Amino acid sequence: MLFSMKCLILYYNAISVLHMKIVFIGAGNLATHLSAALRAGGHDIVQIYSRTMASASALAARVGAEPTDSIDSVCRDADVYIFAVKDDVLPQLATQLGGKCGDAVMLHTAGSVSMDVFRDVAHRYGVLYPMQSFSKTRHLELRDVPVYIEANCDEALAVARTLANSVSVKVRELSGEARRRLHLAAVFACNFVNCCYDLASDAAVAAGVPFTDFLPLIDETAAKVHELSPHDAQTGPAVRYDRSVMGRQMELLEGDEAALEVYKLMSDVIHRRHV
Repeated sequence: MLFSMKCLILYYNAISVLHMKIVFIGAGNLATHLSAALRAGGHDIVQIYSRTMASASALAARVGAEPTDSIDSVCRDADVYIFAVKDDVLPQLATQLGGKCGDAVMLHTAGSVSMDVFRDVAHRYGVLYPMQSFSKTRHLELRDVPVYIEANCDEALAVARTLANSVSVKVRELSGEARRRLHLAAVFACNFVNCCYDLASDAAVAAGVPFTDFLPLIDETAAKVHELSPHDAQTGPAVRYDRSVMGRQMELLEGDEAALEVYKLMSDVIHRRHV
């Protein structure tokens, strides 16, 4: 028992300083940012797999890796395999690659997928989930981006923590169920909000006003929740349930049923949360 504990401590100390050899499965928005950050953190991105050679080659050129569009050609001697792909193709790719990479650690980056997607195909596995919105064309520093980790064993957790710590100063261990709820919260905080920006852009264009005129309003709305709770920061006619204003605005949305439904539902939710 004493010997195994010493071995475990030595293992943790070793991986904390080792530069890991990493293969990325996927070459999309998240893979683009995370692979670059891990390379800057001192790790070796040895290969990029994508279903198209163009995507694999573009990212591989940025991080000094070998590109491939064949899952059968993915190298088998990396330390870590990071799956940054769509949720619906993750199980298939994990099955195709799993069992062929020895004791390598397999990690995925999905917010709503259990780490057990690797259960039957890898000995050591887990999750490395950065909670951020990624776009290839925008530069983004990951240092202040929260990264949530989970793993099936101490060794895999230590690997995930080492990788996360090399790109972010905000690393937290989180269970799969909590991560699913976190991802749901992120959809509300980011994706749905951005859809509202899109709807606002349509209304602005109809008024002959550039969407850029809304940026100070958007910036102040976001800045307020650094100091106030979202509930306390809420303003607008729905808080007061000002039916005359809301009625006139809904008239302007006639003919756009989707936007009208969003307006009605959001107004009702806001009112119910402030009565």
